[in-house]
Amino acid sequence: MLIPTSEPVLKGNEKKYVLECFKSNWISANGPFTKKLEKKFAKFIGTKYAVCCSNGTSAIHLALIALGIGKGDEVIIPDFTIICSASMTILAGAKPVLVDVDKYWCIDPDKIEEKITPRTKAIMVVHMYGNPANMKKIMKIARKHKLFVIEDACAAHGAEVDGQKIGSIGDIGCFSFYASKNITSGEGGMVVTNKKEIADKVNLLKSHGFERPRFIHRIIGFNYRMTDIQSAIALAQLENIRHKISKRREIASYYIRLLKNRSEVEIHQEPPWGKSVFWMFGVIIKDSFGRTRDEIIELLWKKGIGTERFFLPMSEQPIFRNERDPRYPDIKGSFPVSDALGKQGLYIPSGLNLTKKEQKYIADTLMSLIKK
Repeated sequence: MLIPTSEPVLKGNEKKYVLECFKSNWISANGPFTKKLEKKFAKFIGTKYAVCCSNGTSAIHLALIALGIGKGDEVIIPDFTIICSASMTILAGAKPVLVDVDKYWCIDPDKIEEKITPRTKAIMVVHMYGNPANMKKIMKIARKHKLFVIEDACAAHGAEVDGQKIGSIGDIGCFSFYASKNITSGEGGMVVTNKKEIADKVNLLKSHGFERPRFIHRIIGFNYRMTDIQSAIALAQLENIRHKISKRREIASYYIRLLKNRSEVEIHQEPPWGKSVFWMFGVIIKDSFGRTRDEIIELLWKKGIGTERFFLPMSEQPIFRNERDPRYPDIKGSFPVSDALGKQGLYIPSGLNLTKKEQKYIADTLMSLIKK
């Protein structure tokens, strides 16, 4: 039997709320569950406004456009991230500028200022695998240089910095409700902000730029709406978010007990400035013990353990290395931390249904496979 890396847990009011959608016949966007979800999600994060959208990627795209970022602008992003950090910046018309990450896998504040130019418009922070970035330092840099801060919190619902939930610290925050997240609706996303003008712009952009009277357009928008069925599922998930966060942290705590002091690996660390939600539990395989990271992944799958490699850094992506486009990031320079994570990192199962017996089997199997 396979132990998946993660899986959705639907043990609350998900079915009840979805059936209410069917009974009301409101299954498309902007229904009553969408309005409830936006209100309650904003309260949970600690922002004045929250706007539902189709997924986390569209949330990032909406954030960039709503802030007026476009042609000729630069956006600083971490090198170690998922492709949408770069691709959405490019689709907005701007250019991503890469910065290495720190030992907690988030953008390194100490390396940001050297990448700022007169064209820099924003810093995009990615809270990686549940770890919050060092927002205190990042916000200080942003205020000094008058830059926007976009928080990609798609993998860190409920993570905190100095008691403040991530997503609420910068100018705008982005969340994903993909199947493996702490809140899921299969697909779906959310944009949060404390600024009404930004929330209004996101609402306009996500629905083709429809204004009143309808079918008159003053801007080009997108179809990034989220259905009320998805909102119903996400609302039920939100009702149990504190339990989900607690369970993720419990799973991480047990893995740390099982794997600490093992010289063959480095394990997921919680940053001193905040609270991680350990969305995925990451392990760095030392490369001096025989087997490579990719060999170990293949063997873990054969043992019935779902696992996945870390993201490939942007500086290593074939599209950016092999194609020439002035909007593509400059991959020259050194990204040692990011490079090591991309080559040696993997994450092991951390789903909410995981048992301690399964965790023990996973940890023991992992360690047994590292040495040939």
